[in-house]
Amino acid sequence: MERQRELDVVGKVVVITGASRGVGKQAALDFARRGANVVLAARTVEPDSALPGTIGETLKQIEDLGGQAIAVATDLAQEADLKRLIEAAVQRFGGVDVLINNAAATTGDIWGKPFLELTRAEWEYQFAVNTHAPFTLTQLVVPIMEARGGGRIINLSTGSGEVFRLAEEAPKLNAVGGFSLAVPGYYSSKRALDRFGNCMAPELHAKNISIIGMHPGLVATELVAIRVKEKGLDPSVAVPMTVPARMLVYFATCENPVEYTGRLFWAEREMAEFGIELD
Repeated sequence: MERQRELDVVGKVVVITGASRGVGKQAALDFARRGANVVLAARTVEPDSALPGTIGETLKQIEDLGGQAIAVATDLAQEADLKRLIEAAVQRFGGVDVLINNAAATTGDIWGKPFLELTRAEWEYQFAVNTHAPFTLTQLVVPIMEARGGGRIINLSTGSGEVFRLAEEAPKLNAVGGFSLAVPGYYSSKRALDRFGNCMAPELHAKNISIIGMHPGLVATELVAIRVKEKGLDPSVAVPMTVPARMLVYFATCENPVEYTGRLFWAEREMAEFGIELD
């Protein structure tokens, strides 16, 4: 693959879930700097003592840049909230051009909880946020995108995906140092999301809509910084949030997304192979 020319995103409407912090927030800022109208979705409205960041804070930073955005409090496990999110995007900006399914259930006792102690409700919650929410949001935005001539849907994956291009996928690690990676609900639901993108690509292609999966890697988000401190991990193994955010912009603006649709990519590797530089 060769790097493609990136198109203008000024005036395009970009919906980003999980935009109160992490990669979602960084991507929202990057799109806003390029003139996109950004719709911010997250549960965190009030400051959380455990984690920094709210959608209101992201909104203020975009407005301070001179950008256009709205913040919509959204519980991704609630179908009514998902419908309200897309309705708000259409009401404020007239439609949706790009959907970035970034949010994931990565906090609380679910992370690292032994399999036999995992409840069915906890398992189902992982799928509700990581898989079912992108499914519903995709159903909601596809008719809107089709009426506007096309669009892009980008799903954030994880290291459990087939992004390594080896004859046999690398074995799933159980832990990195003292940091547990034994999170069956998270990895299973994300793998289902990957397959959803594979399956939907032909149908969406007929509507001029591309659906792309991207593995961000181990990213130096606020949450990872906390876990690094708690578990004594080497922080140098984590990539800056600007790396996956830059690749989200690339996949959302590349001239010919058909080359990528239905496939899964690894942000750090593709950024290096394409020779893409941080802004």
